[in-house]
Amino acid sequence: MKSHSSSKSHSTKKKVIILSCVIAGLAVLALAAYFIARGVASSFIQSEISTREDWSISTGDVADREASQQVTVYTGPVEASIEITQIVPDEYEEEGFTYYDEEVQDRLAYTLLQLTQEGNYTLESPLAILNPFGTGSNGLYLYFGTNTPTKVQYTVSVEDESIPDYTAWANNAGEDGFSRVQEFLLIGLVPGEENTVTLTAYNRQGAQTQSASFTIDMPEPTSGYDVTLETVDGDSAQELSNGLYYAMGIGGQYGYTFFYDNDGVMRYEMVLEGYHSDRFLWDGDGSLITCVGSTKVARLNRFGQVTQVYDLGTYELHHDINWGPEGTILALATDLEGETVEDQVLQIDLESGEVTHIVDFTQVFQSYFDITRPVQATDPFGLWSEGEWDWLHLNSLQYDESDNSIIVSSRETSTIIKCALGEEPQIVWMAGNPDFWEGTDFAQYSLEAQGDFSYQYGQHDVELMSSEEVEALGFEAPEEGQLYLRVYDNNYYAMSSRDDFQVEVPEDVGTANMEDGVDSHVYYYLVDENAGTFTLVDSFDLPYSSLVSNAQWREDSYTVNNGVHQCFEEYDQQGSLIRQYKYTCTANGYRVMKDDFEGYWFLQQ
Repeated sequence: MKSHSSSKSHSTKKKVIILSCVIAGLAVLALAAYFIARGVASSFIQSEISTREDWSISTGDVADREASQQVTVYTGPVEASIEITQIVPDEYEEEGFTYYDEEVQDRLAYTLLQLTQEGNYTLESPLAILNPFGTGSNGLYLYFGTNTPTKVQYTVSVEDESIPDYTAWANNAGEDGFSRVQEFLLIGLVPGEENTVTLTAYNRQGAQTQSASFTIDMPEPTSGYDVTLETVDGDSAQELSNGLYYAMGIGGQYGYTFFYDNDGVMRYEMVLEGYHSDRFLWDGDGSLITCVGSTKVARLNRFGQVTQVYDLGTYELHHDINWGPEGTILALATDLEGETVEDQVLQIDLESGEVTHIVDFTQVFQSYFDITRPVQATDPFGLWSEGEWDWLHLNSLQYDESDNSIIVSSRETSTIIKCALGEEPQIVWMAGNPDFWEGTDFAQYSLEAQGDFSYQYGQHDVELMSSEEVEALGFEAPEEGQLYLRVYDNNYYAMSSRDDFQVEVPEDVGTANMEDGVDSHVYYYLVDENAGTFTLVDSFDLPYSSLVSNAQWREDSYTVNNGVHQCFEEYDQQGSLIRQYKYTCTANGYRVMKDDFEGYWFLQQ
């Protein structure tokens, strides 16, 4: 017969064993969760810098072959009431093929030109080529003549009553908008729907001269991404601005930029070689300059034709491109042959294509850089950047032509930095919490904060405010040596590059990726370079987004992307919400902006 104490001891041992098993099981699960998350993060990052390998095309029937150009002409790639044509390079399935190649684009352009000269195309029977240059899956090139100089308005409608009609004036590049030759890329066809397109021509007197309709059954988006977004109206009574939102760097959908109308309907899907667009820059000739791959920037005309490619060689793009000194653009980059990441600046000559390395911030901040280290697994950004020497993490770039300098944003140090360009770039000033720089050789460059406000933390998208924006907001005009900055303040503090260092931050500053009771903000700073100060002159609150995100001013409204919150919004000048758009993605969406695309796809009104 067992004693009571023996039984109790056995029971206790059993409980200890069970508890140990539970703890061990939880540890295994936690470890498994970490490695799964690490794998997802690694896959997420790799997809951002990968190059597209699949340019799959659903072709129609062979109609002709331009042998000299190695281009095949197809008809009937989609169901339609008019003849739809395709022009496809013969090698599109070969390894290493890309549409972002000037030689490929020249061959397609030659073939397209030949097609325009082969028939008598009319408004009722136009030359219609689907995605002629491989850069926009649902763009439809139209070419036809009219008897007199006209401009053409088109309306796209679908049977789905939840999707409103879409109306636009086509850009035919004619004198004051009128031409006998109509040649444009029709933007607005809804993927996955039978679209009815009505073309209407008007003369200089405003009278309708011709009208015709056709149907076209559009395939689903190449990406498989959402055609419609959920929308929520805000409290502002202000009308939405005219234009299309363009979403760049949607997690899980790298290699695409998506264009949505005010109703949240996809109207265009731009197909990139990889990476994401970062920012659109409009040149004086009406062309678009943007990132198209992790090491490529390209110029595209209004038909989607790539007219020039800028190859960065051993440098990899990240976060931002912007205008530089006349005839150039600047780009944030990582030197693939170096030991650090996201701390270099390049200059690209738009005419010659020459790429010049102009700033190495490890040299500018050498003594500070020496006290930093690569990111470790236990750091806040360890999941995403373990092993990378991400000591500064630049995420936005502005050129100040008044003194040949750049203004960059450093997420890792929560600091806005102005750096004078030249043979030896030099720090001019820094704005942010000076505690980041206390005890370093750079403490002297910290501007003094005027007034009682919380510094920005983990900020993105620092923009030099234009005189138009300053005036629209009712701010006092800046004096010489003063400038205004608009900042997306993520309001998130985390540091992953220094040992034994911690900044004390206010309670309303986020310290976790997702956190209740914390807001992000749009901040407006007045920097007085003469006095060595910066002042918060205004702000408004946003849903908390610890990473990525941006705020764009457009005359009387703001387009704001809250990347971690997975939504973008349009606000009025007072910071009141007009409409919110919710999107789905892996982790976060990088940047959303808006443009009317007049002078590019559409006539200037």
